[in-house]
Amino acid sequence: MKKFMAEFKEFISRGNVMDLAVGVIIGAAFGAIVTSLCDDIIVPFIQLIISKITGAESIEEMTAVLNVGPIAFGNFIAAVINFLIMALIIFLIVKAINKMMNLKKKEEEEEEEATTKNCPFCCSEIDIKATKCPHCTSDLKE
Repeated sequence: MKKFMAEFKEFISRGNVMDLAVGVIIGAAFGAIVTSLCDDIIVPFIQLIISKITGAESIEEMTAVLNVGPIAFGNFIAAVINFLIMALIIFLIVKAINKMMNLKKKEEEEEEEATTKNCPFCCSEIDIKATKCPHCTSDLKE
């Protein structure tokens, strides 16, 4: 069971899985904005225009003719605010995960012991135990 959980943790911590999850969540939230824009703002305007063409004289009559509801700017603004809040929360989560992954990478890099060094004369990469540079034949100090 521990091996399964370790594999699952490794799978989840991969960047492409996180990118996919962020894309799905942001896509769903943006879908709510588009739905609200259509249902609460565009459709009532279209219905209002059509009812004007049909000759309705008052708002009550127009509403009765095509069942036009009020234009719900509040619903649309609420959908936009909901989207922005979700995007902010997802941004903070991804930022925290990236920071955690960077710390993990730094720890792994620190654990790896250096096996090479640079020659101070020709700047070539050489073995850490070398006393003479194989590229420029300079004597190296320990």
